[in-house]
Amino acid sequence: MNNPWTSTETRSYAEYDAGLRAYLLSVFNYMTMALGISGMIAYGVGISPEIMAAIWGSPIKWLVILAPLGMAIGMSYMLDGMRAHTAKVCLAVFAGLMGLSLSSIFAVYTMASIAQVFFISAATFGTTALWGYTTKRDLSKMGSLLMMGLIGIVLAGLVNIFLQSSAVQMVCSILGVVIFVGFTAYDMQQIKDNYGSSYGEEQEKAGVMGALNLYLDFVNIFTSLLHIMGDRK
Repeated sequence: MNNPWTSTETRSYAEYDAGLRAYLLSVFNYMTMALGISGMIAYGVGISPEIMAAIWGSPIKWLVILAPLGMAIGMSYMLDGMRAHTAKVCLAVFAGLMGLSLSSIFAVYTMASIAQVFFISAATFGTTALWGYTTKRDLSKMGSLLMMGLIGIVLAGLVNIFLQSSAVQMVCSILGVVIFVGFTAYDMQQIKDNYGSSYGEEQEKAGVMGALNLYLDFVNIFTSLLHIMGDRK
């Protein structure tokens, strides 16, 4: 009598599951690398009054603020024509630019509150990503709604650069947490569901893009929670 656990179908499922786990591990490795680069640059710049003054006390600050957004959009459009190695380099460069942008938090918030909010954000992100991976609910319909919400808070945030309204900032931060928690679950399910739709280098590039999306989800949850909960100096 044949053992059902050694059937071809069972072996194929086991191979698929092992491949999916390896793929997700690579995605989170890329994401962790990007967060590490951003964290080191943000901290290194943030504790240097001279560098902070050179960046945030001059028109260079607009380049630092807007460059990551432009590069993220560029990566999403140019990914098809890139090699996997180029995509990884672009992710690292993007993380470095984000690190420069995030350096401003060290001038505004205490180190203790930055650390506290980081761990709260990590727990929130991890819980939501796990739910997005395990849920049987189809989250694909959330995508367009979340994108509309994102466009709304980006426009409101740009306008508030000139208005400097604390009330608008607080509303944008609260909505930011909600939207990017939703994006975390959505992106996690998309990464899982899209596994196997491409192979080789194309799959590797898809993993880099998935890491970029999750990185952005985490960073935006962190910065939004920091605006809500952070202790200012």
